[in-house]
Amino acid sequence: MAAAVAAGPGALGALQAGRSRWVAAGCAQLGPGLRLPGSWARRLGGSALWSPAPRGAAPRRGYNSEVKTEDELRVRHLEEESRGIVVLGINRAYGKNALSKNLVKMLSKAVDSLKSDKKVRTVIIRSEVPGIFCAGADLKERVKMSSSEVGPFVSKIRTVINDIANLPVPTIAAIDGLALGGGLELALACDIRVAASSAKMGLVETKLAIIPGGGGTQRLPRAIGTSLAKELIFSARVLDGQEAKEVGLISHVLEQNQEGDAAYRKALDLAREFLPQGPVAMRVAKLAINQGMEVDLVTGLAIEEACYAQIIPTKDRVEGLLAFKEKRPPRYKGE
Repeated sequence: MAAAVAAGPGALGALQAGRSRWVAAGCAQLGPGLRLPGSWARRLGGSALWSPAPRGAAPRRGYNSEVKTEDELRVRHLEEESRGIVVLGINRAYGKNALSKNLVKMLSKAVDSLKSDKKVRTVIIRSEVPGIFCAGADLKERVKMSSSEVGPFVSKIRTVINDIANLPVPTIAAIDGLALGGGLELALACDIRVAASSAKMGLVETKLAIIPGGGGTQRLPRAIGTSLAKELIFSARVLDGQEAKEVGLISHVLEQNQEGDAAYRKALDLAREFLPQGPVAMRVAKLAINQGMEVDLVTGLAIEEACYAQIIPTKDRVEGLLAFKEKRPPRYKGE
């Protein structure tokens, strides 16, 4: 028996090894520093996990709160009661917010700066253009590309959408208008989607004899089920907000208001609801859910246990208990 195990881990060993990789690799997304308790470090074969940012560490930002109106992406760090909420506003009216080379580059830089900013608590992606969320790829730009250029550019779009999906904080897509193709894929990468009833959304790539290339073939089935996702992709069907809510594509549907930002206002309400919670707990909870959904239940429970172990030594956990005991609001610092 021992010889057999030494020669090859077998099914059980492979499962345990795979489980270790899922937990260690997944937790490592939050950054290096914190060591798991010795028992978990030994069981998982790794110890470099997430740690709170040191006091006084300045967050890196690629953008300021004040931006020029001609920018295709407006990045706003909200203040006062909304401090910690960052809004990425797509502002490319002349191109229907389509994903151009420049917009993809700007999104990539913005998302990269948010990854390491410990002051960020929630990210909202919205449109600054009435009636449009994102019309997908910029086809006028795409038609000028050679066949050899298309693949690498779609890969860049896929990468930035994956980076949004992997942000360590909650993300909300506020869909107040048209979200087609890559635009819907952008929204699918967010943790929560809200939309106005008048919004239109769909993966329509098959109309152009292509397939969704920004994660749509993978994230849509995970959101609404395989059979229905196939139906929508095969037919290139476009849903309104109410239909999207009925199939589970979005969490909330709102009647559009006069200003045309009903979904954004709902996204703000949700983001403010998240703010009082422990910052470390929010990040680790998202990690546990995301990683656990990709594996079997037993492995998922192991991931949860490993993630919970990261919370135990934090100052925020102690503060939460003290606040409960003293019947006062907690003062979390993300440590």
